[in-house]
Amino acid sequence: MSGPKLFEPITVRGLTMANRIVIAPMCQYSAVDGCMTDWHLIHLGHLALSGAGLLTIEATAVLPEGRISYGDVGLYDDATEAAMARVLGSVRAHSDMPVAIQLGHAGRKASTNLPWLGGQQIAPSEQNGWQTLAPSPLAFAETDNPPLALNCEELDRVRDAFAAAAVRASRLGIDAVQLHAAHGYLLHQFLSPLSNRRDDEYGGSLENRMRFPLEVFDTVRQAVPAEMPITMRVSGTDWVDGGWDIDQTIAFAHALEARGCSAIHVSSGGLDSRQQIPVGPGYQVPLARAVKQAGSIPVVAVGMITEPEHAEAIVGTGDADMVGLARAMLYDPRWPWHAAAELGAQVVAPEQYLRSQPRRYRDLFRAPKTARST
Repeated sequence: MSGPKLFEPITVRGLTMANRIVIAPMCQYSAVDGCMTDWHLIHLGHLALSGAGLLTIEATAVLPEGRISYGDVGLYDDATEAAMARVLGSVRAHSDMPVAIQLGHAGRKASTNLPWLGGQQIAPSEQNGWQTLAPSPLAFAETDNPPLALNCEELDRVRDAFAAAAVRASRLGIDAVQLHAAHGYLLHQFLSPLSNRRDDEYGGSLENRMRFPLEVFDTVRQAVPAEMPITMRVSGTDWVDGGWDIDQTIAFAHALEARGCSAIHVSSGGLDSRQQIPVGPGYQVPLARAVKQAGSIPVVAVGMITEPEHAEAIVGTGDADMVGLARAMLYDPRWPWHAAAELGAQVVAPEQYLRSQPRRYRDLFRAPKTARST
């Protein structure tokens, strides 16, 4: 009998992953002036020992004003690049797990407080606050300071900032770049008719609303080596009538595929406070399945996937090519070990931990290859 599909290797453009488990990006709100700290070394370091196929660095701002909060990581100058290089150097000294980075701009959802301090938007006049920017001058919440609409010159600046951040990521030896067009952030704000009310070539029709995100993709794709995967994270639906939906997502996926996008990671929501999300195990998998069935671009499914058998069913039935785990990995940083044990597969474990292999799973662990150096 063949082994579990979840633990089969997969190659995406020039990147081969040992299995189909993707550690999704998870904001830590623990940076200082955009610079990673020792917290990121601890956080990413232990996840890099988990046996997953890919580790994705949290949403990383391409401009200071694109940070979700004042505690967000950035990759927009030499200082932020140097801080990330220090963290990656330590992680890679002990792990050969591929590392991706999610690049984004929060748009109108920027300038917020830390989640454990309430997460509300901070006004430009207050400490740690700044003026937000968006496709249209529409605030996310009624109590928020309205954003300023981006003009064409500012759009060029944002687009070029994505490319510059991707070049920095490539210079750091990061294996893949994911562009963040989900969860109500800037690129998603352009896609959705609820947040994009422009009357120029970047608003109105679906073709126009997709224009700026596709320009960002094209610019990034041209800026980095051809073998480097560039992927996109999308919200498959706004969960609001009249908003972005799965049919528009499929059209966007087709446009991305035609441009050489390496994979699409299908999430949902985050754009509008009126959203009605039917949260439950695998609640976003039907969105991933619809994109998968409509094209040939590799698809990542995400959203309350916590049980190994469920993850195996998703990739085994072809609903998606990979599964993304976020909160499940925070709760159980050895989730891939436990999934491999339950499903009868093998997983990489650090040499220092090999002797922890349970007696009833005598073939669970395999030793890592020599760790990469920066």
